[in-house]
Amino acid sequence: MKIRTRFAPSPTGYVHVGGIRTALFAWLLARQAGGQFILRLEDTDRKREVEGTGKHIETSLRTLGLNYDEGPDIGGPFAPYRQSQRLKSYEEWARKLINSGRAYADPYTPRELEQFRQKAKDEKKPFLFRDHRPQNPPAWDGSQPLRFRSDPKAYAWKDEVMGELRTGPEVIDDFILIKSDGFPTYNFAHIIDDAEMEISHVIRGQEFLASVPNYLNLYEALEIDRPLLATVPHILVPAGNKKLSKRDGAKDILDYVKDGFLPEALVSFIATMGWNDGTQQEIYSVQELIEKFSLERVQRSGARFDEKRLEWVNGHFIRELPPDELYKRAEGFWPPEADAADASHKKAALALVQERLKYLGELSQLTKFFFAAPADGDIRSLFENPVDKQLKNLDRAAIIELLQKARNELSESDFSEDDLAERLNGLLEKLDTKPGILFAAIRIAVTGAPASPQLFGTLHALGKEESLGRLDKVPALLKT
Repeated sequence: MKIRTRFAPSPTGYVHVGGIRTALFAWLLARQAGGQFILRLEDTDRKREVEGTGKHIETSLRTLGLNYDEGPDIGGPFAPYRQSQRLKSYEEWARKLINSGRAYADPYTPRELEQFRQKAKDEKKPFLFRDHRPQNPPAWDGSQPLRFRSDPKAYAWKDEVMGELRTGPEVIDDFILIKSDGFPTYNFAHIIDDAEMEISHVIRGQEFLASVPNYLNLYEALEIDRPLLATVPHILVPAGNKKLSKRDGAKDILDYVKDGFLPEALVSFIATMGWNDGTQQEIYSVQELIEKFSLERVQRSGARFDEKRLEWVNGHFIRELPPDELYKRAEGFWPPEADAADASHKKAALALVQERLKYLGELSQLTKFFFAAPADGDIRSLFENPVDKQLKNLDRAAIIELLQKARNELSESDFSEDDLAERLNGLLEKLDTKPGILFAAIRIAVTGAPASPQLFGTLHALGKEESLGRLDKVPALLKT
């Protein structure tokens, strides 16, 4: 089989992890088989369309490396790839249905439709439009909706994820094919587009599963061979009690990139929400995903979105980056104080915080003290309420004495990391104290931060003059 998959979002807003996962699964399937991955914009809901979101969707896919082979901006053999530019095709297929007696003009007003719905509700029956088919519908001239004349029957089909499924005739109804504004509905247009674009696999979210019997009925009426269908389960909120949506804080996927999440980390994380290869592996390169992905291993139940796990995955990818690559990726995330710093100083700071970074957006806060002395208020506050429990038991006079002795010892150092380690560890023994006291006091004095990278490396990166200067001013701060 020639594998051709597609991602067909509506340009009604940004793309969050749910949409990107659908696109990713389709992309992986195509890449694995050496097939094509197509982007198609389903822009027939003119009232909900948001200007600019088509380009935003294109940028989102490219940023994550999900490059498409055909699409609105690059064309392809089945162009155009915007449904709003394919209206002639939909009308031609609609005429075929009219001529075969499988479509008719809907003459009812919205008020009449609401009366039908209310009657069904009063009778405690499901509303089915086919129960109200007009006996002699008018000729369709485009001013009224065009409806599909269904042929209710039972269906059994295989879903590539959900397995063997079946339904009875009661779920099949006469749905709208083309609206009174001349634009097709999703239910009609996507079937035409998939057929004309030779799509082999349709991967979509669970919300469409209930409509599949209607689609099967339409495939038959159009005499179109249907593609393979694959339904992916919902991505759930962290509590697991409902589908994740924009109302629940689902972010624009590009916002994660702006916050410093690496595209390859996002791809690995999103792929493993609802899919695994049967092992305990949690981190995947793109190439591993291409090699190992299969629809058969997509789970049928919903997957919870866990941002803490995303941070863990992203931190892993950050730690794996070579120093020069990390420095390149870090551009735009430095604190303003680093603007005047040279590259070697920034690289030294970056190397010290690399192990602690969960996302690049943390870089500014974690490295600020490398480029500017900490504020007096921050130092005072941390000595008044130190994070290190052992330091809490010391009064100010004792802390001042510790810092003065540390300053005297460090003044003799050449500030290589080895010499700093030897001298400060020796001072621990001489003063009979602990790292949680001595090292914590030095860290607060020179960084003004509740936590910092390894102390010897930090002092080395700051340099002798800067480190001693910062230590010199702290006794006076603590006395006031």
